[in-house]
Amino acid sequence: MKEFIVETFAHHRTLIVFLHVLSAVVWVGGMIAIRFATHQSLAMISDPKLRLERAAHTLKRLFSIVWPFVVILLVTAIFMAVGLGFRSAALDGSGNVIDEYAMSLYNTVHIKEAIWLVMALNLGAMMHRRAKAEKALKAGNIEEAKAMLALIAKYMVPVNIALGLAAIYLGVFLRGAYA
Repeated sequence: MKEFIVETFAHHRTLIVFLHVLSAVVWVGGMIAIRFATHQSLAMISDPKLRLERAAHTLKRLFSIVWPFVVILLVTAIFMAVGLGFRSAALDGSGNVIDEYAMSLYNTVHIKEAIWLVMALNLGAMMHRRAKAEKALKAGNIEEAKAMLALIAKYMVPVNIALGLAAIYLGVFLRGAYA
């Protein structure tokens, strides 16, 4: 499997990096747009039920757009981490460190991957909460829907934005490590 990933990355490096960056832009950019533009506009709707319905629908649309990009991002991350040889530059066949700088880069790759994984899990939790909010709205339970959506807007999306920006920074750092 490693040989396949290395060879695929060697032949399609530009496309894989492009898809990875595009996925990060769509995911993080979408969350920024929702939180700082759309959220403010939705707050202007005076009818609480309509406001919550619009918020639930908007999040549903965002999640349906970003979910495929999340998968692409995680897959391309694996291709880049293996294809760029971070592990082989840092460790020998027995797992002994052969280069401290390369090891620090390899650790940074793992940190970046962990950030994207936490973000993906948080996205899954947001999708679940949004679906529960939609069901509550259909059942006429506005307070439950409000509680479900408020957590997403106040904490879950901002956490993913912050984590996404950190991961993007680490990606730029890793790219510059070999310049």
